[in-house]
Amino acid sequence: MIEKKELKHTARRIFLDPSTPSNRAIVRIVLVVFVSWYLASFLVNIILSLQSLFFLLILSVFFAYLLQPLVSYITDFFESRNLGKFMPRVLAIGIVYVLFFSVLTIAISYLAPRVTEQARIFASQIPFHANSLRERIEEINARYESYGLPSEIQIEISKKINEFASSLAQTITTSVGNIAINTISYLPWFVLVPIFSFFFLKDAAMFRIWILRAFPSGRWRNRVELILEDMNRTLSAYIRAQLVSCIFIGIVCTIGFYALGLNYTLLLGILAGILEFIPLIGPLTVGIIATLVAGITISGKTAFSVAIFLIILRILHDYVTYPKIVRGGIHLHPMVIILSILIGEKLAGIPGVFLSIPVAALITVFYRHYLEYSGQKGIFDAIFQKEVEEKAEKIAETKG
Repeated sequence: MIEKKELKHTARRIFLDPSTPSNRAIVRIVLVVFVSWYLASFLVNIILSLQSLFFLLILSVFFAYLLQPLVSYITDFFESRNLGKFMPRVLAIGIVYVLFFSVLTIAISYLAPRVTEQARIFASQIPFHANSLRERIEEINARYESYGLPSEIQIEISKKINEFASSLAQTITTSVGNIAINTISYLPWFVLVPIFSFFFLKDAAMFRIWILRAFPSGRWRNRVELILEDMNRTLSAYIRAQLVSCIFIGIVCTIGFYALGLNYTLLLGILAGILEFIPLIGPLTVGIIATLVAGITISGKTAFSVAIFLIILRILHDYVTYPKIVRGGIHLHPMVIILSILIGEKLAGIPGVFLSIPVAALITVFYRHYLEYSGQKGIFDAIFQKEVEEKAEKIAETKG
């Protein structure tokens, strides 16, 4: 009885207490939470459904940043000689486009037949390599028999190895087909990316003015202008470094694979150069593919040599050549890079991996400017600042 009276008294006190929210307020809070959750999920679905469009626009921005130095060089060259009226920005962009696509056409016309031939030979040799792999597996099984292992263990080992061989052959065949299909499906992008990039290059100054006008004049607008300049410098350094890295890795891998006697050297070298643009996952994928190709088509010794070559190349590039290429544009700790890649892959798959490092770099730009604007030194300063002030007040009161 006493417990029931206490419960009734507690319930009456809660509902009659003026500080307790009314039923209407509770319903309003629930509705706000529900609507916010619904809108958030709706926006996420829109972003996911338009993921390809966002990725297309981002690729266009990257391509614009790639050509921006050449466009600026041409316009500055004429303006320094008081001939700017003879070289408007649109004409400079057109000249850069003609030069870029002319060089690209020459390179493709030279490399495409050779790469296509190597890809055709590789695809036609897949059954042969699969049989060769099975023969090596049979040799391994015979070696296990010579060791005198129990028959149950031999059967289990043979089963696992055969499953791995079948899975590997099927994966290679499926991957070749998927690459061909994806290449065809993304052919319109080869037209859309240059078109969008043209407008980004042409109207870059106008976009900058629009962004600045969205903020009140004075301290806010000056800070936003500094942020835009820092973002521009960071993205330019990253894209320049990635482009040079792709060319460097592609050339070195092609020469290295050829020196090691690896088959399909040009195909694998170009693949290494392209995948270099995808952080961490790209080089790892190239290492696995090149090592497997060496092991299947030649020998395990060659595969080991290829793996050692790629490991040494990765160490030298990451710690010697890449810092000189980027030249202070992006400074991220390796742990931050790995976490950024994992988060990007979780949120947006391969496009997320592709964009993870530049996004992380831009976040550091915003954070650095926030610290400068607020006058703080870092995250720990922000966390412990209030605690330090409270302790100082207590000490002052004690002394007083």
